[in-house]
This record gives sequence, C-alpha cells and structure tokens, in this order.
Amino acid sequence: MIRTAERLNTVQEYYFSKKLREVRGLMAEGKPIINMGIGSPDLTPSPEVLKAIQNSVHENGAHQYQSYQGLPQLRAAIADFYKKKFSVDADPNTEILPLMGSKEGIMHISLAFLNEGDEVLIPNPGYPTYTSVTKLVGAVPTYYDLTEENGWFPDLEELAKQDLSKVKVMWLSYPHMPTGATATKEQFVKMVAFAQKHEILLVNDNPYSFVLNAEPASILSIPKAKEVCLELNSLSKTFNMAGWRVGFVLGSEDHINAILKVKSNMDSGMFYGIQKGAIAALESSDDWFEELTKVYGARRELIYKLADLLGCTYDRKAVGMFVWAKLPEGSAASEDFIDNILYNKDLFITPGTIFGSNGEGYIRFSLCISEEKIKEAIARF
Repeated sequence: MIRTAERLNTVQEYYFSKKLREVRGLMAEGKPIINMGIGSPDLTPSPEVLKAIQNSVHENGAHQYQSYQGLPQLRAAIADFYKKKFSVDADPNTEILPLMGSKEGIMHISLAFLNEGDEVLIPNPGYPTYTSVTKLVGAVPTYYDLTEENGWFPDLEELAKQDLSKVKVMWLSYPHMPTGATATKEQFVKMVAFAQKHEILLVNDNPYSFVLNAEPASILSIPKAKEVCLELNSLSKTFNMAGWRVGFVLGSEDHINAILKVKSNMDSGMFYGIQKGAIAALESSDDWFEELTKVYGARRELIYKLADLLGCTYDRKAVGMFVWAKLPEGSAASEDFIDNILYNKDLFITPGTIFGSNGEGYIRFSLCISEEKIKEAIARF
C-alpha cells in the first residue's frame, strides 16, 4: 500500500472545493441554487484584452516555452501600473516577478523563506491558504486577532509582547479579505516599523484594491518598505481574469531572486498569449475602473437589502467584492445559519468561520452575481 506524505495530514480539503461539490449535487437534484459564496468574477475581460490574446497566438514564438521571469513588456507594464496607481517605483528587471496567480505566490514565498519550525503570523480572520501552505512547508501558523472593534487591524502593541523570536513571515491582506477593511498610510507605516524591529518579512496580499475602493494603496509606497516587505497582486478581480491565472509579486531584488529560485523549478513560464492579454489589461483606461465600480456598486446596494432582510449589520465603508455581515444577536452559529438558508432557500452564502475563529457570528456575500439573481434571492425572503 502506497501511503501519502505525512504533510497531507496537516491540511484538509479546501472548504470551497468540498462545499461547492455539495452545492453542485443539490443543483443536479434540480434545486435552483443561487451561489453567493465564491469571489469568481462573472464579468468578462475588456475587448482589448480579448483581442490581445487572440492576436498573439499567430505571433512567432507564441507557443514555445516562455521566460520564468515573464515578458519584459509585462514587467514594464506592471511597473507602470504600480507607478500610476500607487506611486510605487519598482525596477521591472529586478523587483517584479509575474506569477501564475497570486495563490501560487503564497506557496513560492513560503518555500523561499520558511524553514521547518519557523513561525508565521496569520490573520484571524484571513485567507485560509496562508495556514494550509504554512503547514505544508513544515512551518508553524501563529494567529493574530483581527476584530471589528479594532477596525480589523492588528493590535501591534499587544502583538509585540509575545515571543516573536521564531517568527519569519507575517501575512497581511489590505484591503482585507474577507472583511473589506482598509489600512491607512499611518497604519502601513506602523506595520513596516514593526517588521523592521522584529526582523519579519511582511507580505501584503493586495488583489482587491480596485473594487469599490476610491483610495487604492500599496504597502510598498512606505519609505524603506522593500527592505522587509513583499506585495502580491493579481489581475483576477480587477480585470475579470480569474481563470487566466495572472498575478505578480514586487519587492527587493534579493527577495525576488529567492522567489524566482523556487518558481523556476516549478513551472516553465506563463503562456505568451496570456501575458499579452495581461499587458492590455494593465494599460486599461480610467473608464474600465469606473464601469467596474458602477456594476459592483449596484450589486452591493442589493446585497445590503438582502442582509437587512436577514437582520444582519455591515460596514458601508468596507471595500472589495464581498459584503461581510454580522449576524443578529441570538442567531445560530455561522455554518448552521448558512446551511439553513442553503437547504430552505436554495441560497449559498459563505460562513465567516472558514476564515478563522474570529469569523464566527459573520457571513460573507459575494458580489460576483448578477443583479437579477440577487433580486431573485431577495424575493425568496
């Protein structure tokens, strides 16, 4: 009998992989399920992006292996995008590395910087992949609390009282997933100072900056941030390209080279046509972002109505493509609450607990669903 690696015992199947299988089963039985659970954009990329990939397939060399570092034009487009949108200077030759989605980057960064037994600071609530990847590489997840009372931002003074001597990496996510909280420049300054003092690599996962957010921000805009910070970003949410798997990481030359050493042993470069489409996306005009805001803004107002019907409360200042809602007093536990709605109203909503224990008492609605479907969900109540 061939036994699996012991590392598999440290993780479970991803919640959405398992739960969506159940949802598909209900749909196969004829249930009219409306899926408000997952953040996979239902909108299409721009015509310019689609035209770019279509034209690219006829170019010489389009179907050969590509550079591990991506096309120079793509790295230049990323650098220009960060300069224009975040006022961040990044050398396209040494400080930018395209990735096949930022989720891939979480694994690459972890493999590049974590030894077995190193500790990793992970937000609670936060993206579950931070924990699973940490365990898979043999490091130790250590959670820091995020609470509504503290604006979903870490209490750095309290955190500094802990023994941080074994901490190597700290994961951030601002705008925050799942709550939609943002971080101010002053808060980023404090985070960078904290990382410098404790010699921790700070990684900000930043894919939601341009969804319903009037003030996009990057932690790399803080002076000397590159000394202790990396930032992940993605085209999935901003440009409706989730299935394309295009992301990138920015940081110092030394940090990027470490990640490249891992990445170059794990893939053979991103398809040429996808890179050309990514370039077109990064060169999008302001009209693209304005239309994105218009569509998601209208959907969010409808989700607010649905949340009101459920007796939930929410923060109208939150950004991103989700609505993080607090259940009314006396409600069932989050997972029981959403299962009751799933089985009785044929509506799937994400329970807050999949993001950590501090997600208990909350649920998350996705905006990746048409206005018509949201109205239908409202009608069911």
